[in-house]
Amino acid sequence: MNKKYIVRLTDEEIEYLSETVTKGKAAAYKIKHANILLKADADVSGWNDGQISEAFSVHECTVAGVRQRFVEEGLEAALGRKKQSAPSRARIPDGEGEARLIAPGRGEPPEGHSRWTLRLLADKAVELEIADSVSHETVRQTLKKNELKPHLRKCRVIPPEQNGEFAARMEDIIELYHRPYNPAIPMICMDEQSRQLIGETKKIIPAEPGKPERADYEYERNGTANIFIFTEPLGGQRHVSVTERRTAPDRAEEIRQLAVVRYPEADLIRLVCDNLNTHKIGSLYEAFSPEQARRIAKRLEIHYTPKHGSWLNIAEIELSALTRQCLTRRIPDIETLRNETKIWERRRNGQQKTVDWQFTAEDARIKLRRIYPEFNS
Repeated sequence: MNKKYIVRLTDEEIEYLSETVTKGKAAAYKIKHANILLKADADVSGWNDGQISEAFSVHECTVAGVRQRFVEEGLEAALGRKKQSAPSRARIPDGEGEARLIAPGRGEPPEGHSRWTLRLLADKAVELEIADSVSHETVRQTLKKNELKPHLRKCRVIPPEQNGEFAARMEDIIELYHRPYNPAIPMICMDEQSRQLIGETKKIIPAEPGKPERADYEYERNGTANIFIFTEPLGGQRHVSVTERRTAPDRAEEIRQLAVVRYPEADLIRLVCDNLNTHKIGSLYEAFSPEQARRIAKRLEIHYTPKHGSWLNIAEIELSALTRQCLTRRIPDIETLRNETKIWERRRNGQQKTVDWQFTAEDARIKLRRIYPEFNS
């Protein structure tokens, strides 16, 4: 086959290319291009493009391109990569272009959409004539280096600002967590969670070599159940109880079990819980006689987490572990749920998992200073 671009190397060029190949210190593509030029030299070997492409595992178009750049632009151009005539992806100009792209994200999304997405922002960039065309990936890379990310949303409990009640209860809980372990006065954290009971409508196909377990999307709902969890962070113990409901009498019975059955010898029980209406002392009087309710209440020292401050309850950490380790599956009925949570409880207690709480009131006054009311001495 006739070659349109004939390579003829000088002695200096042959020496330079041979040194590039033998030393092996250049980039891999430069070494490959050097080999191509050495074999393409018409005065030495004069290999054709097919022979060179087979010898160095490259496409014939690559060989032809190296020849062309050598003849038209010189040795350095031939050793380098082909320059792109246009960028592979339209870019959003720095500065003003980025600012104009980010600006829509500060407002409401288009009608019919709950939030901004990368593709919506890409369409908006074209509409605002920031670029003739732009992909959602270009938008993502542009937003990556900016603080505002309108295509993302995080759901979290947001505490109030300058709220003395929140600050007081937060510091009370934090101080409680830093008290030393005292078996005569155990500290117990309590939380609860509603759980749907979901059954399979079709038989699950077990896993096979090369195939994962397969379950049908369809399921049947078998009602709900409630999970109470009590955890003693310093003692490494926890207790899980599953009930059909989570009414005030249900919670009262769990508190009776805590005080009378599980910690009968304790002088006092410090109980940490949130502010649900069923978590009041009055629930004991709705479930038991006044005498019994009073006996139980006298053994409790209740510490309430602040509203919108559930992260202060260590029981939430334990409940999260239970959910991730045991409940991320379909559980069809309440008896199965009770059995599975009891197995998890025994294993977890056997491991003596404790919590080493490090966050202090001093840390809170710095990191969460916006919670504290402004005080001018």
